Amino acid sequence: MKRFLIERNIPGASELTEEQLAAIACTSNAAVDSLGVPYRWVTSYVAGDKIYCLHEADDEETIREHARRGGFPADVVVTVAHEFGPQSADTASTCVAGS
Repeated sequence: MKRFLIERNIPGASELTEEQLAAIACTSNAAVDSLGVPYRWVTSYVAGDKIYCLHEADDEETIREHARRGGFPADVVVTVAHEFGPQSADTASTCVAGS
């Protein structure tokens, strides 16, 4: 499966309560279950008026179908090309201290 980053514009997103976020999670899980195809919701982040989600599916259309079934916006959907972090430096053949 491919990984996709989804940007959802939701005014007031950062003011959603834990209970509201839990309800959104229930709706998302039900939408995933209804798809009948391989799909995995990895995690989501709330920042300002947006929710950023990381999901795994075979294609973008499946991501958008999940959004339709859940009633969520999917304003931007992009395929993740690469993932890296601080641990990535461990595999570098040359690293300059402090870089």
